[in-house]
Amino acid sequence: MKGILGKKVGMTQIFAEDGQVVPVTVVKAGPCLVVQRKTSDTDGYDAVQLGLVEEAGPKKVTKAMRGHFDKAAVSPMRELVEFQVEGDDPAQPGDQVKASIFEENDYVDVVGTSKGKGFQGVIKRHGFGGGRATHGSMFKRAPGSIGQSAYPSRVFPGVRLPGRMGGKRITVKNLQIVKVDDEENLIYLRGAVPGARNSYVTLKPAKRG
Repeated sequence: MKGILGKKVGMTQIFAEDGQVVPVTVVKAGPCLVVQRKTSDTDGYDAVQLGLVEEAGPKKVTKAMRGHFDKAAVSPMRELVEFQVEGDDPAQPGDQVKASIFEENDYVDVVGTSKGKGFQGVIKRHGFGGGRATHGSMFKRAPGSIGQSAYPSRVFPGVRLPGRMGGKRITVKNLQIVKVDDEENLIYLRGAVPGARNSYVTLKPAKRG
């Protein structure tokens, strides 16, 4: 199985062998435990449900979820994620998955939730240039025309307008693994990863590496 759940630690930089400075994002990937093994016979598809083991587990667990974890003989966990696998994959509930499933120079797709920016205008949200700032201008940060007057007298769907920014599910593709620390379960990814510190991210092999 190729895929793991982790938490974003933060960004730093390391030196490559040729002395080049490489900006990296550190992800504490695992250890994870298999909570459920789904099969095509029982669930209609083959997948593995992983849970991230953390120092402090959830304080409150519903009765249904507690039974779900007890069935796998594992402690309750805050975050669960599914990875599709082949039908002959040997993973079973209770198995451990660590960062060592990846190697240096592998390419992965990282899925996370971007930082929420709240309600923002078109300049910050969409990168508009804005109007002129002199000669009594009243539209310095305004979007300008958003529709027609006489016909059809409405705003078409999809027009870029002010609104909620961030807080969305983002996938960053083809990030290179620069370093893997098996002892601490740390994966160093070249470049930036969506989300704030301590947010959950999912790593899986790049589809178009």
